[in-house]
Amino acid sequence: MTTLAVIPARLGATRLPRKPLRLLGGAPLIVRVWERLAALALADRIVVATDSDDVARAARDAGAECHLTDPRHPSGTDRVAEVARHPEFARYDVIVNVQGDEPFLSAEATRGAIGLVASGAYPLGTAAVPAPPTVLDAPDVVKVVRADDGRALYFSRAGIPFLRDEADRPERDAMILQHVGIYAYTRSALARWVALPPHPLERVERLEQLRPLAAGIAMGVAVLDEAAPSGIDTEEDLRLANDRWTTLMSGRV
Repeated sequence: MTTLAVIPARLGATRLPRKPLRLLGGAPLIVRVWERLAALALADRIVVATDSDDVARAARDAGAECHLTDPRHPSGTDRVAEVARHPEFARYDVIVNVQGDEPFLSAEATRGAIGLVASGAYPLGTAAVPAPPTVLDAPDVVKVVRADDGRALYFSRAGIPFLRDEADRPERDAMILQHVGIYAYTRSALARWVALPPHPLERVERLEQLRPLAAGIAMGVAVLDEAAPSGIDTEEDLRLANDRWTTLMSGRV
């Protein structure tokens, strides 16, 4: 099956202004994400989807394919869907949404999400990693619980699974999963997702993936054996990412 990867990049982030254009290792963040995804060689085509001429220019100057999209889109998934609807992308079977702030994108997460959809097991795919109990009290860390067949039951910023009896702590701790923000879709599932109205659960939790779950669209969750991802949302995150980049580059000399 052929795979189209789309990197949605909105310029109007509030916690880190002009985030896609902030520098990581001397290049705009959006360029570093595109470079990482290209290096993984898991998609047949990669497109940056943005609402900004400045972001589009930076991406194209680096050699990336870029499409300007409607600035009114409420989510990255809506931006991805606009790109997927273009006739030139009609031949791609699996669509992948790669977050524009993940320059250290996990190969295992990308492969896992794509595999769940490409295999025909689920119309939607994502990934998660085992996490320590400390994440349960962090609303900025999204947690997910899975059914026995591997599909997502629920995503939340709250501490799930909830521990009622102390005797069950070891069992509860073994089930804590931190969501990794990558999505794969069949073409039809993506179209159905964005055609649905925002769901109350989505609005309350501020989690767009609750919209398809509430509508009964199954989302498989690949559980990875690796560390939790580190996205870039704040000035401190960017500083740490630059430190990590310097360390990685020094190891290649």
